[in-house]
Amino acid sequence: MDYQVTVIGGGPSGLMAAIAAAENGASTLLIDKGNKLGKKLAISGGGRCNVTNRLPKEEVIKHIPGNGRFLHSAFSVFDNYDIIDFFEGLGVELKEEDHGRMFPVSNSAKTVVNALLKRLDDLNITVKTDTPVEAIHFGDHQHTIILKSQKKIETGAVIIAVGGKAVPHTGSTGDGYAWAKKAGHTITDLYPTEVPLLSNASFIQEKKLQGLALRNIALSVLNNKSKKIITHQMDMLFTHFGISGPAVLRCSQYVVKELMKGNKKVTMEIDALPEQNEHQMYEEYMQLIDNNPKKNVKNSLKGIVPERYLDFLLEKNEIVGDEKNANISREKIRHLLHDFKAFQFDVYGSQPIEKAFVTGGGVSTKEIVPNTMQSKIMHGLYFCGEILDIHGYTGGYNITSAMVTGRVAGMNAAWESLAK
Repeated sequence: MDYQVTVIGGGPSGLMAAIAAAENGASTLLIDKGNKLGKKLAISGGGRCNVTNRLPKEEVIKHIPGNGRFLHSAFSVFDNYDIIDFFEGLGVELKEEDHGRMFPVSNSAKTVVNALLKRLDDLNITVKTDTPVEAIHFGDHQHTIILKSQKKIETGAVIIAVGGKAVPHTGSTGDGYAWAKKAGHTITDLYPTEVPLLSNASFIQEKKLQGLALRNIALSVLNNKSKKIITHQMDMLFTHFGISGPAVLRCSQYVVKELMKGNKKVTMEIDALPEQNEHQMYEEYMQLIDNNPKKNVKNSLKGIVPERYLDFLLEKNEIVGDEKNANISREKIRHLLHDFKAFQFDVYGSQPIEKAFVTGGGVSTKEIVPNTMQSKIMHGLYFCGEILDIHGYTGGYNITSAMVTGRVAGMNAAWESLAK
């Protein structure tokens, strides 16, 4: 046997897995087909690397809507607070930002990547970059990894940490699904999550709102019975193809799932003033009109929503901005204020999985032991990170899931191979 544990994939989960395996006494090999380890880490958080989130454990799991509950057992072994301790132990100072997001004080992802690479080095982990894997042969007692170069590596345990299909330029191109299938695993349907959405609404095609950001709005996804499936209150952005920005990314998986059911389009709703009550707004505005009959409509409403959005909604409701308050019908005002609170439009799709931040679907969690990340089907086989059917919102949740599952997989792979 060449190595007791071999980790395939040098992203956040693979790095964590290799470190954990070596810390637990296993001779460890880390293989990556790219020329550099930690590529996805290096670009995460806008190049600042949002390593984890400091919210309570339960809250973190709530922010992982794709099978987050499966992580309860793994979190009882190693959780988001342990990630913080782990990095601080490696000399990486962290700071907390909004919504509990944790970043290196240096504001550079390189600090995080370099600390992990130094740890690999200190633990004498063998690292092979530019080393694509051709296949894995699963044996009765050990497994054989066949490289593209046709070289063979015998190993006691294999940890597959090659990611999903999102952000392919970092190396996650879906290689691991075939190896998982060969071992007998089910791959659930793959789909993009945390992804911009496409709309062919006339105002999008005419680029009326392109480049406009709406701050702290409540964006909802409606089902085909017009009931809200989910609402996220954050910022959003209108683009030349549709909509993007934090609120959109968070809502996107719910849109994609509705489209996967065969719906041709999905209705979205924007509440530009989530803190305000529509009825109260109407009462207040009517008072304003009655008190200022000669003031024009646009000036009366200035500052409530961004000017371009106001102009767009005035036009939609056939109200001329310089018309005097006294001349506008109450009905038109009611409709305008309703659009401030519940402007609806349709989306018909998302950008492709390659443009998504996170992959939905993957190796079925039903076939994985939750507190070890071991395959229930094949001895000496472990999975961690995004190849699993687990996905979270952006904000440090996916990296947390990757590092937690990586740590747990590495520890248990080491223990299993050392016991042989």
